[in-house]
Amino acid sequence: MKLQQLRYIVEVLNHNLNVSATAESLYTSQPGISKQVRMLEDELGIQVFGRSGKHLTHVTPAGRDVIEIAQQILGKVESIKAVAKEHTLPDQGKLNIATTHTQARYALPPVISGFMKKFPKVSLHMHQGTPSQIAEAASRGDADFAIATEAMHLFSDLVMLPCYHWNRSVIVRHDHPLANLNRKIAVEDVAEHPIVTYVFGFTGRSELDRAFGEKGLEPKIVFTATDADVIKTYVRLGLGVGVIASMAMDKEADKDLVSIDASHLFAASTTKIGFRKGTFLRTYMYDFIERFAPHLTREVVEKANMLRNQDDIDRMFAKFELPVK
Repeated sequence: MKLQQLRYIVEVLNHNLNVSATAESLYTSQPGISKQVRMLEDELGIQVFGRSGKHLTHVTPAGRDVIEIAQQILGKVESIKAVAKEHTLPDQGKLNIATTHTQARYALPPVISGFMKKFPKVSLHMHQGTPSQIAEAASRGDADFAIATEAMHLFSDLVMLPCYHWNRSVIVRHDHPLANLNRKIAVEDVAEHPIVTYVFGFTGRSELDRAFGEKGLEPKIVFTATDADVIKTYVRLGLGVGVIASMAMDKEADKDLVSIDASHLFAASTTKIGFRKGTFLRTYMYDFIERFAPHLTREVVEKANMLRNQDDIDRMFAKFELPVK
C-alpha cells in the first residue's frame, strides 16, 4: 500500500468519480490512476469503487470506510509537513480561507490587513463560495479555514468555533414609505413590500424566512443575490426593500440609503470559523483566528480541538459571551 494510492482514491472521490478530471488535477495519466487503484483493491481484497465497464459508478460500502481512513492518513501527512515547516520556516507558508462574500468584503479586511503586516511572508488566498462549496473546500484540504454562518450541518467533519453574533437591517431609499416610519419596524411592514435579499442558504437568510413563517406571512421576494453590494444596487433602483447583514452598511458609501435596525425582527445569527479535525495549526494560523475572534486564543482553540465532537464544543462555548457586530 502506497500513499500515492490513497491519494488517488481520495481525489477520485473529490472529482465525482471522474478519473480523467482526477488525472488532470494531479498532472498524471488516467491509465496510471486506474492501475494504481486496481492494485490497491487487489491488495486489500475489496472493491473501493463499483464499475460499469470502464466507468466508475459508485463508492462501495467498504470503499467508503477505506477512503475515510485514507483522508485521515493524508491529513496526518500534511500535519507532519506542517510541523517541520513550523520549526524550519516559522513565519512562512500559505493560508487558504473559504468564506462568503459578506465575510470577505465586510468582516475580514481589517483582520487580513493586520495579519499580512505581521506575517508578510505568508501567502494568503481567499475563496468565496456557497456554504456547500466552503465546506467541501475545507473537507478536501483546499482551505485551511472555513468561515460561515448558514448550513452548519455541512461542516460536521470540521471543528467549528463561534466567532460573533450579528443581525440584519432593512434598507430602503429615502423616498420609500418605510424611510420615515415613526415606530419600530414590524415584520408586517416589510411583508407589504417586494423584498430584495440573499439567496437561500446565504448569510443568515434562513432567519428571515423563519421570522415570516412564525407570523404566517409569505415574503414577496422579487430578487436574490449572494452579494450585499448587489442587493443595495437593486434597492437603489427601486426594485424593493432590502434585508442585509447590518455589517454590510457603510455610513459614507451608502448614505443615499436609509438603514432601519431589524435586530428585533430576526434571531441573531452566529458566524463560525472551522478547520479539519486533528489539523496541526501553525503559529500564524492561531494568530489569524485570534485576530478574527479575540476570545479564540490559542489555549481555547487547542482545548476545543481536543474535544470529541461538535456537541461538546458547543457546550464549551455556551458560557462565552460572544461579541455582536
